[in-house]
Amino acid sequence: MTDTIDCGGVEVRLAPFDPACRSAVEAFAADLAPHDLLFLSRNIQHPKVVEAWLHSIADGEIESLIAFDGDAVVGTTAIVRDPHSWSAHVADIRLLIAASMRGKGLGRALLERAIRRAVELGATKLTARMTPDQRGAITLFEEAGFRGEALLRDHVRGPDGRLHDLAILSLDVARHAGQHAMTGVDNAF
Repeated sequence: MTDTIDCGGVEVRLAPFDPACRSAVEAFAADLAPHDLLFLSRNIQHPKVVEAWLHSIADGEIESLIAFDGDAVVGTTAIVRDPHSWSAHVADIRLLIAASMRGKGLGRALLERAIRRAVELGATKLTARMTPDQRGAITLFEEAGFRGEALLRDHVRGPDGRLHDLAILSLDVARHAGQHAMTGVDNAF
């Protein structure tokens, strides 16, 4: 499945993350500011982590979509689930956008696709994590219906040794769909 979208005049191609994309994803990750990665469980700037990501995709624990401007990766999504856990109904949505593509609609397009796909996979609750100072990301997720659920103080340590809080947002899929149905607003997913 490949799709093309217009993002502020830039034609972006969307495709599933597969091993052929690995070096482009590694180059994308290397260009991201370390602070942009603090919400991830692992640092994707390490090749072994990208390798584990691909293994998790092959094992069906993660689905990822990659956004390309030409041959360069400009965004990624990941839907992370553990079908064998007590929380098999929960999917964690992860979204990374290159600084040059922020504010052009790419994040919104990728988030909408990730939400839709997570629901298709059977998720009834979605979560997202970010540092509280990532206001653009928080606004994007809130506009999609996510709400603050927790703030974990001093939960992640940056490469400089400083501690940062981690915000957790969530979306109850059924409640969100019901609210949209009651108000007559089209459901985004």
